[in-house]
Amino acid sequence: MAALAMAVAAAAAGQEQDDSCSSTAGQQFQNWKMRAEQAKKVEFVRTAEKLKTQLANIEKEKIGHLYNRKSDFRVEYSTLEELERSMTVSRKTEKAKILQQLSKIQNNVKRLQQQLKDVKPTPEFVDKLKEMMEEVENAINAFKEEQRQIYEQLLKEERTAINELSLFERKVELWALGSSIAEKVSKLPSARVSVGKTLENHLPEEVVEFERFLQRTGGRQGGWDDYDHQNFLKVWTKHKGRLPYVDEALEYLCGRTKEDIEQHDKWYQEFLILQKRKKESIKKWKEKQQQGKEGNLKEKEKSGKMLKEEWLQHEEAQKQKAEERKRQQAAIEAWKKQKAIAFAMENASQLKLEKEKEKKQQKEHQRQCHMKLLLERYTLQKKEKEELEKLEKEKREEAEKEERKRIAAEEITKFQESDLHKLKLRSLQKQAKEVEKQEKEKRLAKLRVKVEAGVTGDRTRLCRPAEGWEERAREVAATASQPLLRIPRRATPAWRQGL
Repeated sequence: MAALAMAVAAAAAGQEQDDSCSSTAGQQFQNWKMRAEQAKKVEFVRTAEKLKTQLANIEKEKIGHLYNRKSDFRVEYSTLEELERSMTVSRKTEKAKILQQLSKIQNNVKRLQQQLKDVKPTPEFVDKLKEMMEEVENAINAFKEEQRQIYEQLLKEERTAINELSLFERKVELWALGSSIAEKVSKLPSARVSVGKTLENHLPEEVVEFERFLQRTGGRQGGWDDYDHQNFLKVWTKHKGRLPYVDEALEYLCGRTKEDIEQHDKWYQEFLILQKRKKESIKKWKEKQQQGKEGNLKEKEKSGKMLKEEWLQHEEAQKQKAEERKRQQAAIEAWKKQKAIAFAMENASQLKLEKEKEKKQQKEHQRQCHMKLLLERYTLQKKEKEELEKLEKEKREEAEKEERKRIAAEEITKFQESDLHKLKLRSLQKQAKEVEKQEKEKRLAKLRVKVEAGVTGDRTRLCRPAEGWEERAREVAATASQPLLRIPRRATPAWRQGL
């Protein structure tokens, strides 16, 4: 009966579980979402570990190439090594500080959770909880604000670095394209004019000084390339030569220091002064030549025309150079646009692949969830079936046990009856033997009465020798009285005979 009650209870529980299966589907969906988020986190951590490994490998290669003691650029790279060491120390310090702040926030949160475990409905307890929550919230907000400022500073530095890198790339591209322009300019007549030739033409002292200044300081750009000089002029013109322009010029002139810009500013101011003096000198020189002799007037006009032609040729060269620069700039912009389009297409294809992958993962997860539900239902049915089989088996065993008890009782009764029968037979046999024994005793008693043997016992007979012994003693005595004819002994070896 107990087994039957257990079977009924199990069947009722299975039916209730089937009824509640539909209600637990929502919970399972929530669990699936949580597992999906957990899988995303695991994937993010795996990607971070992979990137960390790649960074370690790149760092190892960089150290092998740059910081090798046998490298030819060891002296130049030593400064980079010192800078990297200082930056590593600062990163470790910042990391320790962040971990300390996070541990402090974590301890406050744990203390708040500990207080929430034992809630007391009192105003003091509520005020204490409110104070603790405000403290935790303020700590978290302060940490977020500090990190936001740090990230903004890092983003600003990143933008500056990106601008500098783009400027360096543009310079490299202009260097590659500027060799042909330099060759064209070098072929112009104005490029071949030297200070010595101007001296031969007996130019004024201010003009000679200006040309010597240009020759000594690297031309009309002060030794700088055209791109940097044009950026410098743009910023200098914008601020009209006032000192605050230096900070803005540093953003446009990557690779140039503040000292370089100040030195170039001094050179440019001197250049403007000498150029102004040159123009004034040329003007005075022209007026003086016009006041001279008529014979020298034509020569002066000729020299003026010559200078004017040279100036026009120089202006033409500058225009050609500016047009070439514009063409190069347009080509660079077109290349950048093409590169940006290719990058956008690549990103779009990558996003498409990621979406397809995510859809596949969702379908696979749904299929797994469905299979899990089927497996649980099958497991439940199998369990119910096993319970029923177990109950049936217990019933069969109980019936077999009862049958064995009944058969054993019947056999016991049979054995008892046979034992009683055997005991009766044995008792009858025993009685018959006793009767027979009594009869035998009676017969023997009758025979003993008839046969009386009067024999007396002789104990000395035991100490006397038997007749066989006496006969043997007589034979030994007869053989001992005869003489001995040969005494047996050992034989002598042949090699001892005659010794």
